[in-house]
This record gives sequence, structure tokens and C-alpha cells, in this order.
Amino acid sequence: MRIIYYFLIALAVFEFLFGVFIAWTFIKGAPWAPTRKEKVHKMFSMANIKQNELVYDLGCGDGRVLVIAAKQYNARAVGIEIDPIRYLWCKIRILVLGLGKRVDVKFGDFFNTNLSDADIVICYLSQKTNEKLQSKLKEELQPNARIVSNLFTFSDLNLKSKDENLKIYAYDMDSQK
Repeated sequence: MRIIYYFLIALAVFEFLFGVFIAWTFIKGAPWAPTRKEKVHKMFSMANIKQNELVYDLGCGDGRVLVIAAKQYNARAVGIEIDPIRYLWCKIRILVLGLGKRVDVKFGDFFNTNLSDADIVICYLSQKTNEKLQSKLKEELQPNARIVSNLFTFSDLNLKSKDENLKIYAYDMDSQK
């Protein structure tokens, strides 16, 4: 009987923590949903990524965008993650893969992070978060910067290209300022 009691307490604690985790992600931007590697490559193709460019992944999750940028495109990458569990997971992954010199993972809110040195910004957020983010992008990004958004659009940015089948939208900052 005691085992059942402890099990129920553990289950209640787990459910509470899981609920907080889910609520946190929706409040702070978007729930985590990994992007297929093929789609990441298409996003980088649409951004016209070049060697040594600096890629920011806003809400980097497990770090797959960062890993692909560094390993396959020889770019530098910065991931920003607000969820402590995904941040640690991503940080460990980068260290295990030996990418610490090309990839930096930061814990925090990307709304409080200066993006002015970004060449490319990758987003897989939500429509609401994109709408909130676009003024920050206009204010901070350099004229040659590119933005690629997975699934959701930016209403006030200059759309450069799109893939309607994959729902990828590429923007540039050339005519924004």
C-alpha cells in the first residue's frame, strides 16, 4: 500500500512539472517541435548561407540547426533557448560533438539578446511570437542579414522567397530600414 502511495505522489509531482513545462513554452514563445534535417538544409539554401557566417537559432531546442550550420556549412552558430532542460540538452550535445569553438548556446530569452551581429536568423516559433519579434529584427539586424522562418510568416518584413510546400519563408533586411 505504501508503494502505491509513493507512486501516486511521484505521479502527481511529475504531472505538475510537466504542466509547468508545457505552460512555460507557450507563454515564452512556442512549444518545441524539431525540424527535419532535410527542411533545415532547404532553409539554409534559401538563406544562401556562406562559410563563417553567423547563424542565430531562436529557440534552438535540441540544437540540430546549430549542428548542421557548423558541421555541414562551416558556419558559426549561436542558439538561444529559454527552457532549462532543452538548453542543457543542447549544450551537452554541442560539447559531445566537439563543436564548442563554432557553436555557442545561450540560456535566456531571445527578446533580451542583441542580434545585431547575425548574418542569418532562423525561427520556428509561432505566428504571435513572429509578430512580436519583427520590430526587434528591423531595429537590430544589419541590412545584409537574412531571416528564415519555418511555418510562420512575418507580416512587415520583405519576403524574398518562399517554399509553399514546406512552409518556409525567407526574408532579407535590405529594404527594411
